[in-house]
Amino acid sequence: MSDHGHHHPADLTRNQSLVMGELTNAKGPLSAYTILDRLRDAGFRAPLQVYRALDKLVEFGLVHRLESLNAFVACRHPGCDGDDKVAFMICEKCGQVREIADEALDGRLSQLAKEAGFVLKKATLELRGLCQTCAAA
Repeated sequence: MSDHGHHHPADLTRNQSLVMGELTNAKGPLSAYTILDRLRDAGFRAPLQVYRALDKLVEFGLVHRLESLNAFVACRHPGCDGDDKVAFMICEKCGQVREIADEALDGRLSQLAKEAGFVLKKATLELRGLCQTCAAA
C-alpha cells in the first residue's frame, strides 16, 4: 500500500493499535524493544511483532522513524498526510522531539534534488541540539 495518509484507528490491527497507543502516550521517542517491554502484558513476545506493526504504521504515515536514535515517534502533525519530507528537532539533553512542518523547507529540498538531477522520494531531516528549556538552563 502506498497511501501515506493517516488511517482511521479502526483500520488498524490489534497489534498496530497497541503499538500506536504506546507511541501516542509516550513523552519521547521509543525503541522497538522499549515498546516490546511495555506490551508484554498485552501478549507481545517477539520483536518481530513490534517491527511488523511499526512498519505498517510508518507506511500509513502515523509514525515516523528517527534514524539517528533508532527509535519511533507518533506523527504529531496532522497536515503531513502524504508528505514524504519531514523534519525533526531533537533535544540532546532531555530527548524532546518536535516535528517541523515547513513548506519553504520542503520546497528547498525538492529544488536541491531537482538541480542535482535527483528524483527525491523521501527525506527525513533530523536537527540535533538543545530545546529552548534546556538551552536556558
